Amino acid sequence: MDMEKGNGFQKPFVKSEAEKKLVRKISFTLIPFVAWILMLQFADKAALSVSAVLGIYQDIHLTGTQFSWLGSMFFIGHLVCQPINNIMLQKVPIGRYAGACIFIWGFIMLATAYCHTFSQLLAMRFLLGLFEGTAMPSVYLIVNTLYRRSEQTTYYGVVTMASGWGSIFGGLVAYGISQMGHQRGIMMWRWNHIIFGAMTVLLGLLCFFFLVDNPKSWLLRLTEEEKKIADERTSDNAVVRHKKIKWGQMLEALKEVRFWCICLAVMGLNMQNGALQVFSAQFIKELGDFTPGESILLKVPAGTSSFIGVVFATIVAKRTKQICLTGALMSTISLVGCIILAVVKQGPAKLAGFYIAWALTGGYSLLITTIGANVSGYSKKIFYNGAFVIFYTLGNFIGPLVMLEREAPRYTGAMTGFCIGNGVAIVCYLIMRFTMARENKKRLANPPTESTDVTLDLTDKQDKNFIYRL
Repeated sequence: MDMEKGNGFQKPFVKSEAEKKLVRKISFTLIPFVAWILMLQFADKAALSVSAVLGIYQDIHLTGTQFSWLGSMFFIGHLVCQPINNIMLQKVPIGRYAGACIFIWGFIMLATAYCHTFSQLLAMRFLLGLFEGTAMPSVYLIVNTLYRRSEQTTYYGVVTMASGWGSIFGGLVAYGISQMGHQRGIMMWRWNHIIFGAMTVLLGLLCFFFLVDNPKSWLLRLTEEEKKIADERTSDNAVVRHKKIKWGQMLEALKEVRFWCICLAVMGLNMQNGALQVFSAQFIKELGDFTPGESILLKVPAGTSSFIGVVFATIVAKRTKQICLTGALMSTISLVGCIILAVVKQGPAKLAGFYIAWALTGGYSLLITTIGANVSGYSKKIFYNGAFVIFYTLGNFIGPLVMLEREAPRYTGAMTGFCIGNGVAIVCYLIMRFTMARENKKRLANPPTESTDVTLDLTDKQDKNFIYRL
């Protein structure tokens, strides 16, 4: 039983068997696509990381600084994408749009395998970031649209877990490539891009035709009863597609303390995300005398740690109904991992710190949940999602650049910065919880007498029936 948004917002809600069946149908149709999109997105952007131990340094004659720029250039493309992406998400069918972008970035991965200079690689990394930058906001908006607010903690958890699966899947494929050697005279790092590029092209074609992007999609084969249930669910999650861009909703977002807390928290957490992704394989290699294949295999537990962190965060947040406090807890665990990395010089303890630091994924997955569950108004939600990705990108851009070559292998300055980033995220979570709890108290003390018409596309600030999930 849960408390859903509605007239007086205090009416208990129990999901019917028909609705449970509909949710299973939505999940069966949508989640495999979402999982593969996020898995391949992670594996594609992380292909550079494993390339470091598959011969890219020797083949292209890269320096450590150039490698850092290849890592960061991806996120410049990500950043440039967001303003355009926000407009496209409001104007065009999301499934077709996402499918086309996935298809294009698959070809960019294939083209990367044919690069022979640093400048060519730099251009490909920018273009990869430009088109990959469409994936996360598209997926977030689809989840916002298809699932109730009470369900979104679970399904945003699944979305973030898929990145962990991508790390595991990408690591295992890369390990296989490291064992096959330079087949047909093609360097192993090039094979890595060819294989993942081909998979991504195929996924793009499938998504273009079969990705569900609205509650009444023909792909769901809804009965008349299910169509009525879909209307009720839309009223709850307060997401009705509007093609008109409402600039006032975006201005309202910019004035909210919560908006800036989310932006700062996601940037703080993702500085280490970007650095640990780009440098993970060579970072592990520097912790001991590992072969390239062993270095890649030792990345797999990092993906597992990321996956476990999201599962733990999702279960705790759902059981306790405390999204913000759970997010602060996960950021604290991540902080412990960064402290170990900063303090310990070498050995198993440092490797353990590396794995613990991946608890950050549980922290930022709940930031996405906070947006999905607590922001209404179509333009406002798109703006929040876009800002989330922009600051996610900034954090990932900064992270690899602070991993200074002269500080290897400890990277003390970078680790100290990551500790500060986790601290900022903890404070932001607590501020968000305080401000939303205060507003809930006011609304519960003076409840409205009429239910909200969801077609009016009101924001959470305008809709006094709206109760924030803390």
